[in-house]
Amino acid sequence: MILLSVEGLTKGYPGVIANADISFDVARGEIHALLGENGAGKSTLVRTIFGLVRPDAGRMQFGGAPYAPLRPGDARAAGIAMVFQHFSLFEAMSVAENIRLGTGLPGRELAARIRETSAAYGLPLDPGRRVGTLSAGERQRVEVIRCLLQEPHLLIMDEPTSVLTPGEAETLFATLRRLRSEGVAILYISHKLDEIRRLCDRATILRAGRVVATCRPGEETAQSLAEMMIGAKLAQPAAKAQMLGATLLEVKGLSLPPDTPFAPALTDITFSVRRGEILGIAGVAGNGQDALLASLSGERPAPPSAIRFKGNPVGALGPGARRQLGLATAPEERLGHAAAPTLSLTENVLLTAADRARLARSGLIDWGAAAGLARAIVAAFDVRTAGVDHAARSLSGGNLQKFLIGREVLQRPEVLAVNQPTWGVDAAASAAIRAALVRLADEGAGVIVISQDLDELLEISDRLAVLAGGRLSEPRALSAMTPERIGQLMGGAAHVAH
Repeated sequence: MILLSVEGLTKGYPGVIANADISFDVARGEIHALLGENGAGKSTLVRTIFGLVRPDAGRMQFGGAPYAPLRPGDARAAGIAMVFQHFSLFEAMSVAENIRLGTGLPGRELAARIRETSAAYGLPLDPGRRVGTLSAGERQRVEVIRCLLQEPHLLIMDEPTSVLTPGEAETLFATLRRLRSEGVAILYISHKLDEIRRLCDRATILRAGRVVATCRPGEETAQSLAEMMIGAKLAQPAAKAQMLGATLLEVKGLSLPPDTPFAPALTDITFSVRRGEILGIAGVAGNGQDALLASLSGERPAPPSAIRFKGNPVGALGPGARRQLGLATAPEERLGHAAAPTLSLTENVLLTAADRARLARSGLIDWGAAAGLARAIVAAFDVRTAGVDHAARSLSGGNLQKFLIGREVLQRPEVLAVNQPTWGVDAAASAAIRAALVRLADEGAGVIVISQDLDELLEISDRLAVLAGGRLSEPRALSAMTPERIGQLMGGAAHVAH
């Protein structure tokens, strides 16, 4: 029986049609995938269903009745709940306080209901715990339980496993399958195509704001799903050369205090990277990844000898000095950290490449050279943009990420450290970014990839370490690391001694 029916939904913004005549339906008791590249229109579509966006044309029915929400409250009242890609929780408040804010449920019985519901679905939560003390996986439980307490008929989930360990993801899948058996419909967005194949009953595929295909994911391969999304054959990753050279970067005994009240301290971080090597660092979000990258970039000073570049102590040097030497980084947060949202792509090139690429001399900017480098990045990394004079925020997430990785790669650093290089990025853009990192290593650079995507790390890394609770396991060859052991380490199991 059809629960949600969407007919001819259209939404446009200045210069772009986000959704164009979209029609699809979701049945009761099915897990329905919504697939597409970054910028394909998925977010606009689910935000329309949840009452955050008003369409220009089209209509919806929910439970057999006309449905036109003006606000999220209308969606919740109809029986629709949504778990967003980015958590909306207050760290200083308790689990129960956060859930009460999000639902308006009465406080007297709320703690008991949280315990009962979370235990029933295999997602145990302590309603009195402060959210700031929870792991990323536990925080997602708060979001899910908050939705389940509303007894929804349709649950929308946007990239729900991006911050989970493999074990936590399996627990979530078991919960979703139980909800399906109880007749709840689930609209599921994820770039993890193997996950889609295992979990989802049907899929609607968007491209450039339009529905281009429907399928049963279990009857497809990850590659065939990706090719439906992009409308072309997906290039296979090139094999990485195994020629390793001299050590470029050494980190030994690096310890730093937490930079926020709920962040872990970095404790005795020790590793090295050689020419031609990709070192993968796995870990669930919130275990010190940002602090580690900041210590490598120079944003957080460290004892001089704790970080050595080509044998020289650089721990006390700032970001500009390290870049001049050939140590480049790309942080996780695209807009606001890696890029200035309101500046053009040309201006954003200058933020990290002005000195190393010689775009400024004697205090004068060579705007022609800066624009030329920006155009070279756009061409080399297939960045979809109307021009390099357009603001960074005008790009989709995947295209901006390709541009930012390209900005660093084309400067030819000797060491490049990247944090979550393909987070929230579609299959085609992810493949392009991974290929660029492999090429850079093949050309003799050392590459550090910090990622929550274990499949990504297993595909491109020479050695792998796991960051949990601010501590790093001993980097080991992939042949010495089983997926089960990696999952245990990501969950905080005892680390292998250095």
